[in-house]
Amino acid sequence: MEQGRRQTVAMERALNFEVGGEQLLGILHPATVFVASTETSAAAGAAIPARAEAATAAGAIETHRGLLLVVGGPQYRVGSHRQFLLLARHLAAAGIPVFRFDYRGMGDSSGPQRDFEQINDDIRAAIDCFQAESPGLQEVVIWGLCDAASAALFYAWQDPRVSGLVLLNPWVRTEEGLAKAYLKGYYLRRLLSRDFWTSLVSGRVNPLNSLRSLAAMVRQVASAGRPSSASGSVGGNTNVDADSDAKVASRTAGASRTAGASRTTGVSGTMAVTSATKEQQGRRLPPGPLPERMAAGWQRFTGPILLILSGDDLTAAEFRDVAAQSPAWQGLLEAPRVTRRELPEANHTFSRQVWRDQVADWTRDWLSSST
Repeated sequence: MEQGRRQTVAMERALNFEVGGEQLLGILHPATVFVASTETSAAAGAAIPARAEAATAAGAIETHRGLLLVVGGPQYRVGSHRQFLLLARHLAAAGIPVFRFDYRGMGDSSGPQRDFEQINDDIRAAIDCFQAESPGLQEVVIWGLCDAASAALFYAWQDPRVSGLVLLNPWVRTEEGLAKAYLKGYYLRRLLSRDFWTSLVSGRVNPLNSLRSLAAMVRQVASAGRPSSASGSVGGNTNVDADSDAKVASRTAGASRTAGASRTTGVSGTMAVTSATKEQQGRRLPPGPLPERMAAGWQRFTGPILLILSGDDLTAAEFRDVAAQSPAWQGLLEAPRVTRRELPEANHTFSRQVWRDQVADWTRDWLSSST
């Protein structure tokens, strides 16, 4: 007997919206609807029950929550290894609408390139567009990798429409933190590697150069307490994995730190769409190094958070160190509202299909369980 269940795919749509006189491009992935037809089995003479769905003519279903995918660094809406595109289609097929977009200066959006601390207006406008094109959408979960995760923490607490965060390998870069991450994640692994000692004996590795590099990292760690000169990123989502050489792009501090009022509604709550008041716009996160400001954003945002960390990535290693050692981060990752997932073999951008699929499944399951 035919099951009578068919998939109606909602058409992906390109949307243009404006921020500060610049034109931004986004792709809307409406939720896919599954419709069960009431066909009659010739053998059994019985009707197959239909599953009721509120569907539009385009095949999309109305849902109260969607996912906004914010890109990080010198990246655009497709993502490394097409990760963002594939994730959006995966979630849409599970009934979760997704909107991914290029913020100003990236991809197909106009304007000069900007730092991740300067995209609050872009995120707000993207949510406005997402809601305007998605009937019934009341709340949004922001998904961000690397400095997009950092941008999400800076923005989320000021907008009551944001009901949850999915943060992957958050960027908390400081000179001291990077040096510590290299000592633990790179040099220690090198010393324990058979290939390193084989190369050393065969003469393929210059021990003096290795010692100079190690000494420089030790001096950097010894200078703890100095504020980082790399609190932001124009370069952004650079793939710096734990097994790479010490080649890190310089990152410049962003000048804009827009803030707002904290929110108290959970993921499952129904929230009205409101604009930031003048009082909200006048509030700011406290000044300080990037990790401390990110901790403040984490504290002010009271909704649930899914944290996904790679095991073979210096950015993730630095975040772990900061979360474990910085007083500003004490207890934040252990809060009941935080779900933590680890992919021990994955690199920064989850370049293998098995890693991308795992991230997609974790995201889908977390969103579904939070309904």
